[in-house]
Amino acid sequence: MNETKSGQIIVPREVDGAEIISLVDNSVDFLSTIEKEEVQQVREWVRERKGDEWMREHFRLPIAEHGFSMFISVFSHGESSHILFDTGGSSDSARTNAQRMGLNLDKAECIVLSHGHHDHCGGLLAALEVINKEKLPIIVHDDMFRTRGVANPDGSIRESPEFPTEDQVAPAAYVKTKSPYLIGHDMALVSGEIPRETDFEKGFPQHRVFDGGKWRPDPWIWDDRAIIVNVRNKGLVVVSGCAHAGIINTIRYAQRITGVADIYAVMGGFHLAGKEFEPRIGQTVEQLKLLGPKLLVPSHCTGWRGIHAMAEVLPHAFNWNSVGDMYRL
Repeated sequence: MNETKSGQIIVPREVDGAEIISLVDNSVDFLSTIEKEEVQQVREWVRERKGDEWMREHFRLPIAEHGFSMFISVFSHGESSHILFDTGGSSDSARTNAQRMGLNLDKAECIVLSHGHHDHCGGLLAALEVINKEKLPIIVHDDMFRTRGVANPDGSIRESPEFPTEDQVAPAAYVKTKSPYLIGHDMALVSGEIPRETDFEKGFPQHRVFDGGKWRPDPWIWDDRAIIVNVRNKGLVVVSGCAHAGIINTIRYAQRITGVADIYAVMGGFHLAGKEFEPRIGQTVEQLKLLGPKLLVPSHCTGWRGIHAMAEVLPHAFNWNSVGDMYRL
């Protein structure tokens, strides 16, 4: 793992391919057909790996919740690396779904948390129990440890659950960085802090942080980061947790810090649900159309209005995500 200097071009090693499994998300759909060759439904890839006997005796369908987690594997020249990106919202969702699908979380060589909100880190301690590796790196940002909340319409604050302490995650260890950070034998890149440059991605207006003895506005959520993979002859795969930075800001920053213009896939939560965020849908979709990803997988906090708009404008790229889907890129 290697932290890079701000402003430097950081090109992660080109990979021959990547497998990304939707471990925790807001929806499940085990019946609809999928026409994209990059996507396998859960029964298909589990049967391929485990066989019919294991399926009969052990397989159970995964479950959905308001949370997010993806298991990312990258491959290059016979070498592989495995990354757990976020850990779901409830205490046991990621671990439970992995068990139901026969996914070995103990292959993970690191955990990356997209940001410090509970729907992305609530299952951290349970995941650590399964992985059970001393000094397992957990890639975080200092802001994740702040006391946070959301302002209610009446002015009261709905305080967020506390982020796990260093003692709670031991013998794993937090690695704190704000800069782009190479992981997985340099085959993947954590974006670091993402500049806010578009004129329509305005952060999270109701977000608050407890600072100096009182609640203060904290709309930008600077700990929001994405994972970037560079697939040979295809381009960048950008995986976002919630895209509080804005998914367009996130993609453009990925292009800038890697020097790679082609966008192969964009996946994850785009945070376009809710009355503060839905006015951004039109501009977001138009910019995505210009960026031209070959695969577009909005999920989690994108919301049905945003997802529907993307399916309408980018039908050849769009895929509806279900917990258990595997993306072979």
